[in-house]
Amino acid sequence: MGKKYLIILAFLGVLANAQINRFFYDYKYISDSTNKADVKSDVMFLDIDKNGSKYYSREKFVADSATNADIAKQMKSGFGGSFNIKRKMKPGTISSTVTKKYPDYSVSFSENIGNTSYKMPEDQKPEWKILPEKQKIGEYNTQKATTNYGGRSWVAWFTTDIPFQDGPYKFYGLPGLIVKIEDTTGSHIMTLIGNKKTEVVSQEDVEIPGLTRIGFGGKEIEISKKQFKKAWKDYLLDPTKDMKQSMSTLPTGAVVQMKNQDGKSIDMNEVYRNMEKRAKEDRLKNNNKIEPDLFK
Repeated sequence: MGKKYLIILAFLGVLANAQINRFFYDYKYISDSTNKADVKSDVMFLDIDKNGSKYYSREKFVADSATNADIAKQMKSGFGGSFNIKRKMKPGTISSTVTKKYPDYSVSFSENIGNTSYKMPEDQKPEWKILPEKQKIGEYNTQKATTNYGGRSWVAWFTTDIPFQDGPYKFYGLPGLIVKIEDTTGSHIMTLIGNKKTEVVSQEDVEIPGLTRIGFGGKEIEISKKQFKKAWKDYLLDPTKDMKQSMSTLPTGAVVQMKNQDGKSIDMNEVYRNMEKRAKEDRLKNNNKIEPDLFK
C-alpha cells in the first residue's frame, strides 16, 4: 500500500510540474505474412501528461525533425524559385501516430498513404475481458486481459502499479498501464522497456506552415475513417495521384529538383514510375497490417 502510494505521488508530481512521462515500448512486427522470419523492430514513445497521451515512433520523430529543420534552413536562406530535395527513407520506420485526450479518452489516429498524411477520429473502443492470470514482466506485476480490435485478437498484460489507464497504439481502458500486448498470431508485439521524465518537445517548432505534405513538413489532412478507406483504395489504383495534386499547389515558377541516391537529377516522370514500382513492392511486402480492418 505504501509503495503504491509513493509511486502514485511521484507520477502526479511529474504532471503538476508540466513535464511528461515518456514510456518506451519495443514494437516488434512482421510486415510480410509470407516471410515470418523477417521480424522488424521500432522503439515507440508513449508520452503522457495531464491532458492525454501520444504514441509515435522514436526513429520517425527524429528523422522528420531533422528533415524539417534542414528544409526550414534552406527556406530562411532564400527560396529563389528552385527547391532541392534529397529524400532518404528509413526502412521499417512506423509513420502512424495515436493521440488520446483525457478524461474522455477521445482517440485520433494519423497514418500515411504514400506520401500523404491523414488524421482521423477513432470510433472503436477496446472492449476488455480481464482474466485472473498474473505474470511478472520485468519489474512489474501484471494481470492478463484480452480483446478483439481492428481485425485481430489481442492479449494484454497490465500493471496497477502505474496509475495510467493507457497503453501503446489505440489500447486503453484497463485499470493500469499496459506493459505488454500482442496479437494471437505473434505478428505484432509491444513491450514496455523503460520510462523517464522529460520536457514536452513539439515537432511544430520545425514544421513549415502552409506547405502541402508531399513527404516533407506540412499538415495532416483530417478525414473520417470511411474517407481514409476510400483514399487507400484510390492509392492502390494510382499511387501518384496525391503527389501530382501536391505539385500543382506549389508557387508559380517554382522548380522541384528530385535527385536519386547518387545525387543525379531525375525528371518527374521517372519519379512517378518509381513511385508506382515502390507502391507495388510495398503492397507485396507490407501485407500484415496491425489493423487489417482499416485497409479493407
